[in-house]
Amino acid sequence: MIDIYTEKKESNDWILQNDLFFNLNTSNEKMCENEINLIQQVDEAILKPDKHIETKYGLGTIRNLSSGCKTLLNIVKHPDKVVCVEECDPNVLKIIFAMDDIKIYMSRPSFAEIPDDVKIRFNDNDIVIGNSGYNAWWSKEYERRELNDL
Repeated sequence: MIDIYTEKKESNDWILQNDLFFNLNTSNEKMCENEINLIQQVDEAILKPDKHIETKYGLGTIRNLSSGCKTLLNIVKHPDKVVCVEECDPNVLKIIFAMDDIKIYMSRPSFAEIPDDVKIRFNDNDIVIGNSGYNAWWSKEYERRELNDL
């Protein structure tokens, strides 16, 4: 199940600034084969043992990965935290919505390919299934926000 939270909270269990958190924490952790493959898949970058990356644009450091790639790695390396996904493009969201037992924050819907069998729980409350459930929940949420002038 994927837990989605739609109201921002300030907490040590939340990662709202993915680039900063990644640069200070996640980038200093050892990357396993799965994470190295994700870097290749998302940014088409090859991670070297010294934490440098090789891309079609040239050489850089692991801190030069895209915000979407950093967000994905923050989710994978810190599954206990709620991670903001608002800077992610559809290619990264497709990977995120194929994962299980993760917690994400989004204040608005994003276009994403969501598998039909994915269970999503919004705000520890409503459980929906797949893309149709996701879209229906957001439609009702926008109606609620409009009614309450939010």
